[in-house]
Amino acid sequence: MLKKLPAVCAGLLLTLSVFAATVELAKDHPDSYTVRKGDTLWTIAAKFLRNPWDWPEVWQANPQIANPHLIFPGDVISLANINGRVSLTNSGGSGESGPHVRAQALEDAIKPVPLSEIVNFLKKPRMVSEEDFKNLPHLVAMEEHYINGIPGQLTYVRGLDAQPGQQWVIARAIGRFYEFAPNDGSPKQLFRESLQDADGRPDMLWHHGPDQFTLHGDVHFLGYELIQFGTVRVTRAGNPASALIVTADVEVREGDFLLPDSDQPYDFQYVPHAPKQVYADMHVISFTDAALNAVGRRQVVSMAGGSEDGVENGQVYSVFSRGGTTNDYTDYPELSAKKFFHPGEAEVQLPEEYVGHVMVFRTFDRVSYGLVMDGIRPVHVGDRLYEPDHK
Repeated sequence: MLKKLPAVCAGLLLTLSVFAATVELAKDHPDSYTVRKGDTLWTIAAKFLRNPWDWPEVWQANPQIANPHLIFPGDVISLANINGRVSLTNSGGSGESGPHVRAQALEDAIKPVPLSEIVNFLKKPRMVSEEDFKNLPHLVAMEEHYINGIPGQLTYVRGLDAQPGQQWVIARAIGRFYEFAPNDGSPKQLFRESLQDADGRPDMLWHHGPDQFTLHGDVHFLGYELIQFGTVRVTRAGNPASALIVTADVEVREGDFLLPDSDQPYDFQYVPHAPKQVYADMHVISFTDAALNAVGRRQVVSMAGGSEDGVENGQVYSVFSRGGTTNDYTDYPELSAKKFFHPGEAEVQLPEEYVGHVMVFRTFDRVSYGLVMDGIRPVHVGDRLYEPDHK
């Protein structure tokens, strides 16, 4: 399936449209560019356009061709003036923008973004509600009392309603998302809390805690983040049921969960574009690698805001880091009476600073995952997200 999907993405991008009045060309843009292996539609668009996410608005497909163009290595992308409007055209490597014969496999088409860098995050993360999480079938033992399980071994599952021959996904809880509503009336905030203890296993005490009411505000748990890492095939129904471990990226453990298998639990068909509006409290929640305190280009982040907030695949956002604070020692010298009586005025809040751009590639109800597309400084947890051309 993966071989076919990049071509579908490219086909979606290359629809007939004209150059929008608000779209700006990149500084020192070329008149033409020959596509190379390893390019993506984002990097190609960045050569011509100030904003790569404007690509769908400026592509001028050949009207004589029934199916929209796909871009392949060797194709020549050119700026052209058609009926007084500037547009991008594809000669298909023939040197001409008219009809021509294509003799390349669809899977060779240029991808919108580097799918190889996000495919694991398209398949592996799963979001489960608090209620569903409590009722998930879970592994209680391995055959012959082994501590861990590997492919080819049996495992025993409690709470599994399945018939022999059915395949299920093995998943492990790694985090939980919650929303905090402060008592002072300030905006709600969304956070991710790790469920890993010292030896890397989920702390199942978090099933029913912490308290959902605090002195500073109320906590609303949105769901658990699970990572799927293997599959099992049911061999015997019952409670517990027996299941054969078919695949596993890491050793299987007691306490791991089973989720229904799905042929396509995610959507590849996205087009980089600006959002119609930005969720008011959209910010970076966490990184896929919890050991990092900052990430850069081509790394994945989780963000507050999901499908219920209007977030969808392909949307591009600008990332800004919150400015720090400093003291104005010129007007408020240290140990001066002016600073002593006006400490708040002495402290200066610095403005937010631009970090880079992130593109959403998978969404859940209230949480989404994005790929850092470009940037001039590292992305940190808590960084704010705005429309892609935010200044």
